[in-house]
Amino acid sequence: MKYIEIDEELYRFIAGKTERIGESASEILRRLLNLPVEQVDEQRPEAISQPGFDALDANAREALFNKAKNIVEQLVTHRPKTLSVTNSEVLEPQVAQTSVPQSVSELKSIDSPLPEFNFDDLKDKKLISEQKGAVGRFMFLLSGLANLVGNDFNQVLKIQGKGRLYFACSKQELLDASQSANPKQIGSSGYWVTTNNNTAKKKRILTEALVLLGCDTEKAQSIANFI
Repeated sequence: MKYIEIDEELYRFIAGKTERIGESASEILRRLLNLPVEQVDEQRPEAISQPGFDALDANAREALFNKAKNIVEQLVTHRPKTLSVTNSEVLEPQVAQTSVPQSVSELKSIDSPLPEFNFDDLKDKKLISEQKGAVGRFMFLLSGLANLVGNDFNQVLKIQGKGRLYFACSKQELLDASQSANPKQIGSSGYWVTTNNNTAKKKRILTEALVLLGCDTEKAQSIANFI
């Protein structure tokens, strides 16, 4: 029985080809190389000499090298072929593509665009003058705005101060935010507004509501000045 040194990778390869318990490395190699498999009584020596190449003459070294080369080449030939897949053949999972807005203008375009309203319809000086005080004019203009824009009036819920709530869908919601809010219902819109602000603040709230609903700033300020 002859003994040779093999590296770790080759050892694992041979061990991985074991088909039955107790099968020796010699039997595995014979089977892989299509040589007749014989039951060999292995006699392990007490010590294995490990001569280096330098201890062999040139002919012996060349013969040993060629033999080892042939064994390795035959083992490699009998290894299972691996499937080679190019990048173009890899099927990537199909993921639903969601368009992500890249700018403020794109964000605006996602929402349904507001229709163009004729805000000049709110400038009825005669009716405005008939209202009682700044609160009356404030409520009259807000009610006219709600009638003008319809369902889009819900945009006013976005108008909030620092720790303050100006618009809500119920009286109680405004009272919960501030007991002194003095909330009033805006016509028949179903929305409520706080009225305990001074006239200048009421103008700013109305201006912001008008601009939010599509009115240009200059016109919005001129309408708010009717308060």
